[in-house]
Amino acid sequence: MSVDVVEPAVLRGRAKALVVLCVMQLMIILDGTVVTVALPTIQGDLGFSQAGLAWVMNSYLIAFAGLLLLAGRIGDLIGSKRIFLAGLALFTAASLLCGLAGNAEVLIAGRFLQGVGGALASAVILGMIVNLYPAPGEQARAMGVYSFTAASGASIGLILGGVITQTVGWHWAFLINVPIGATALAFAVRLLSHQPGLGLARGADVLGAVLVTAGLSLGVYTIVQTAEPNATLTRTLLQAAASIALLAAFVGRQARINNPLLALRIFRRRQLSVANVVVVLLFAAGFGFQFTTALYVQRVLGYDSLTTGLAFLPAPIMNALMSLSIAPRLTVRFGPRKMLIAGLVVFLVALLWISQAPVDGSYVVNVGPVLAVMGAGIGVAIPAAIMLAMSGADASDAGLASGLNNTAQQAGAAIGTAVLATLAAWTTAHRAAQGSLQALRDGYGAAWLAAAGFVFAAAVLSISLLRERHT
Repeated sequence: MSVDVVEPAVLRGRAKALVVLCVMQLMIILDGTVVTVALPTIQGDLGFSQAGLAWVMNSYLIAFAGLLLLAGRIGDLIGSKRIFLAGLALFTAASLLCGLAGNAEVLIAGRFLQGVGGALASAVILGMIVNLYPAPGEQARAMGVYSFTAASGASIGLILGGVITQTVGWHWAFLINVPIGATALAFAVRLLSHQPGLGLARGADVLGAVLVTAGLSLGVYTIVQTAEPNATLTRTLLQAAASIALLAAFVGRQARINNPLLALRIFRRRQLSVANVVVVLLFAAGFGFQFTTALYVQRVLGYDSLTTGLAFLPAPIMNALMSLSIAPRLTVRFGPRKMLIAGLVVFLVALLWISQAPVDGSYVVNVGPVLAVMGAGIGVAIPAAIMLAMSGADASDAGLASGLNNTAQQAGAAIGTAVLATLAAWTTAHRAAQGSLQALRDGYGAAWLAAAGFVFAAAVLSISLLRERHT
């Protein structure tokens, strides 16, 4: 009888803890796209050069992606709650610094600190969700909520960015995080349970931490700087080689020492390794698609920033319908592997559909329905891919697996945006004789087809190498 009384309270406590975790993840994702819409206004107010303006995004991305893997492992060693609280507090304080920034230098420094705080908190979120909801059915629903914040946050950010920038000013794109973060921090202290870590002696590899953080940060920097006007092939190749050398040195060290920061045995688990590759490809296609579609709507169809944001509404609506309601029930019935494959096929249809959009395209025919189909596809695929990745790790490696999966997400987003933007620009430049609008459309069309290639590769890997795990 006592179980019947306690169980609802336990479930409510878990639900509140899940909300806190997802609020932090939503803040991290929203911040990226809200700032993207505000960049022209920020440039005018703070006197950024065109090249310098890119560092409002890049300083955040480099710190965030570079520290995710390290932060996840530290969560395993000293406890995930401590790392999450530290990251949430730092992200909130850095948001205040960004909102009060009166010059370019302060804003870039604040963005870097936001990246550090975001990495600390985000790296352990997935592991904490898995621990909160170990049962497959409950975990599928929880992952649906998480994937909604991960997949729809960017689209919601475009909408909020247009509204905030045009009404109260770009500063509030950052300041809005302060009351939300402070409230989430107060609830997190009370709601999140503390689980003792393994202890720093089990993996406090300082040199390994330096190597992996430097290698990942340099790799992300190499990707994001390819879009800068002064980027050269020689410099890009040298930086890429240096990044690979640092990561190779890290891997070699992890194979030799007794208490590695990253236990290489985790990669022997095919489920985890393949699922993370699928996540890279999925996020590369998703973020690259969103970036190029926003440019198509603005530069070819002539929408302003606010209208562009509103145009993306079908994506988060369909994503919410699928990831929060329909997909969890289907996942329990059919398993995450089948749902992942189905979601990838739906997303592939959306990409092939929009790749045929003409210069004089219609929102009703060429954009709105595509965004709805895309939202449905990723609303099914992302939670399934994350569940498959996390199911390949033991409880003692939950933080590491969470950090690895978040790193895969961020690497995919960075790679996809850089590759698709570069391909679109190259195609446009080589077809300039066709006229500016047609050349732009052809560039975005090439990018959409490349994104379709990413999704097709993810589907092939899922069909051929992933297997269902029953728990």
